[in-house]
Amino acid sequence: MKNPLLSVDEYLESEKTAESKREYINGYVFAMVGGSRKHNLLTVSLAARLQRHLSGTGCDVFASDMKVSAGSESDNIFFYPDIMVSCGLCSGDDYVEENPKLIIEILSKSTEQHDRFAKLEAYTQIATLEEYMLVSQYEFLVDLYRRENGQWYTRRFGEGDTLLLRSVGLELSVLDIYKDITAKIPGPSPAHSSRGILLEK
Repeated sequence: MKNPLLSVDEYLESEKTAESKREYINGYVFAMVGGSRKHNLLTVSLAARLQRHLSGTGCDVFASDMKVSAGSESDNIFFYPDIMVSCGLCSGDDYVEENPKLIIEILSKSTEQHDRFAKLEAYTQIATLEEYMLVSQYEFLVDLYRRENGQWYTRRFGEGDTLLLRSVGLELSVLDIYKDITAKIPGPSPAHSSRGILLEK
């Protein structure tokens, strides 16, 4: 729900004691809904694999509770990504990450359009971001957005495919992403093309 306009400082300070997480878009705050069982299992599983893979590298893995500053220079936008990785560049704020390399969102029916459009637009304007991954919780389906030579491309991966997260040097099969919740996902899923598509900016 929309609340009266808040300044960035008011939002950031109030969020430290808020009873539930709220995202912020140019003065308006939006309460976040709780995640499903599958949503949480996917988030924890992927975050744990990233943590194991990146242990000792100086990279930090955050799951759900760290805000990211997103959007253009004229925007004031703060989201809570499901998973986020930053490497080397310290934001100087214990509650906000400004320099992520990788962001992952687990899709929900109530938030999928927001993740695919509004968040995509805001995240791809973060200068340090190299990849943005969307993971369905309803079928074996992953969309990976990657910055290459200043342009953003997207590739779709389905059951039987393997993807490489170049930002962190981690290769994953789609089935491996879902291995902890395979029995909870309908199958087999339809075949999906992994052909690259350029995002117009």
